[in-house]
Amino acid sequence: MIRTWLDMSPAGIFLSLSILYVGMMALLTYAAFRSPLRRRIHTLHGVVAPFFNAVAILFALLAGFLANDVSERSRQAIRTVQAEAGELRNIHTLSVASVSDMQSIRIALKAYASSIVNDEWPAMSAFTFSPRTALAYDNLLREVSQPGLSKASGQAVHAALLNATVRAGTLRNTRLALAGDYTNDLKWLVVVVLGLFTQTAIGLVHLERPRAFLASLTLFSAAVVITLGIIALQEYPFEGTFQVSPAPIVALEALSN
Repeated sequence: MIRTWLDMSPAGIFLSLSILYVGMMALLTYAAFRSPLRRRIHTLHGVVAPFFNAVAILFALLAGFLANDVSERSRQAIRTVQAEAGELRNIHTLSVASVSDMQSIRIALKAYASSIVNDEWPAMSAFTFSPRTALAYDNLLREVSQPGLSKASGQAVHAALLNATVRAGTLRNTRLALAGDYTNDLKWLVVVVLGLFTQTAIGLVHLERPRAFLASLTLFSAAVVITLGIIALQEYPFEGTFQVSPAPIVALEALSN
């Protein structure tokens, strides 16, 4: 359910949040002032503001932790893509600088970069990976691992090529792990539910003042919709409005053979 909501367009995310919290506000208003149970509800007069503060603080803390997790994952995704592109560029630079002909490595490198952009990047939006990209990486690693390269280009150059290729593979695994991480789904559920509890707590504090009841619930609901909506837009780093760009790896396709 949470993942379906997070996969919505920006308009869908904000609209669904608005329906949920405005609907809860309308339900609380009806229950407190129009429903047959209003007299029983009004016997709860006397709930003091510190009670509301306790629930609100718990909601604010969890929302803050969630926002920090989302931001940190986005920053890590950006760093990972930049580092991966850097290692692939190192492979190209070393292959060009070597005295031996390494055109086959550069061809395999470009095929791998192209597969990342065209095959794996769309696959990451579905929390999976591309088998074609995995094969392209295996082919690149096989080309770099040719035993004859040590004699033709020198042990130091060959070792540097191997290290850069292995690091690129490790960074690819990190990128895929970040793209497939949906461990925040439960946290989202807790935060959304706590928001509803906070609305209820606000209502209990203002039962004796209908206008204050509506004003406080309206302000809180608007703030929650905007805040949670903006955080939700950044939940998955490789899809959505604020997705990490593949531009550093796209640039590798323009390198010469």
